[in-house]
Amino acid sequence: MYAEKFLPQVISWRRDIHAHPELSQHEERTAALVVNVLEGLGLDVRRSVGGFGVVGLLRGNEPGKTVALRADMDALPLNEETGVAFASENPGVMHACGHDTHTAMLLGAASALSEMRGKIHGSVKFIFQPAEELNPTGGAPGMIRDGVLDSPNVDALFALHVWPLYETGKIAIRSGSCMAASDRVYMTVHGKTAHGSRPDQGNDAIVAAANVITGLQAIISRSVSPLDSAVLTIGTIHGGYRYNVIPDTVKLEGTVRTLNPAVQDRMPGLISRTAKGIAEALGCSCDVEYVKGYPPLVNDAGLSALAAESVRKACGDDAAILADEPDLAAEDFAFFARERPALMAWLGCTPEGVSVMDAPKLHNTKFCPDEGCFVYGIDYLVQSAIDFLNAE
Repeated sequence: MYAEKFLPQVISWRRDIHAHPELSQHEERTAALVVNVLEGLGLDVRRSVGGFGVVGLLRGNEPGKTVALRADMDALPLNEETGVAFASENPGVMHACGHDTHTAMLLGAASALSEMRGKIHGSVKFIFQPAEELNPTGGAPGMIRDGVLDSPNVDALFALHVWPLYETGKIAIRSGSCMAASDRVYMTVHGKTAHGSRPDQGNDAIVAAANVITGLQAIISRSVSPLDSAVLTIGTIHGGYRYNVIPDTVKLEGTVRTLNPAVQDRMPGLISRTAKGIAEALGCSCDVEYVKGYPPLVNDAGLSALAAESVRKACGDDAAILADEPDLAAEDFAFFARERPALMAWLGCTPEGVSVMDAPKLHNTKFCPDEGCFVYGIDYLVQSAIDFLNAE
């Protein structure tokens, strides 16, 4: 519909970006590519917005609102194992979350909309964001501080994320809570060292840490309403010196995911009280540091209805899926959604013949979304922008 003319170039951009991935706040090459394309389209371009962020502004020939389309650009610290011809040339860095595809598709949408500027009522901002993976800071707050939502004022934002849980040709829309808050918790259990043969002469930090880990799960099952979603995962444990020495220090690090802001606000106190109480009962102490990260991502109800209709118009009636459940993954697009009405859509990217249960998932060293999804993503982005600008 809109994408076909630009699809070969979009694939070329994507493969180039994929082969040269850059970590958060190091997206210099990717940003330069984006600037070159946007300037070639005749757009007003701002560089170095919130780091390596780039913003392109398309002014239509008729006055109206301003809509923003956003893509992220950063990669992950992983060694790629996809085996594709355009695999990462940067050891230890990989586009394992699809941000290369997001950037390329948004460049395709900018190309299509630029050819339509004579019919556009209002303006379109193309936001290319760095550091989405840099939790708990993220890249969106820096762009917001640098005025990305102003001059002209952005009335609404749309974004999409490749999503291997859906087949290519499907785009999922969810109204309301869409993705989770993502917080970090750091704990240090302090005990008293002793010889492993005389545990009574020490206070075992490992035993205390083990009980803390188990006890923390009671917060989810007994202090959070069954009608709310929450996850508390301890991902790292570091402690001990030698097989026959009772250690005096164990460090724990974990993540907390919530959908309800009220539940998010309660978690620091619940975790601190539980961890310190259990450690003290075993003769130890526990230091707790809780760091709030990305807030919950809440999709605007009005934009959700508009986006679902845009999917049907651009991609066909069968393409639109209304998602029943949120996902407890996190997205710093949530910072934009706290400032303006916003909508994140999930773009199916698992090819025909591959089970969505078997397809490599996000942040997997074998993740490589189907390029067949690009036409659906570009058409959706263009149609949603047009529909919003034309809506009363």
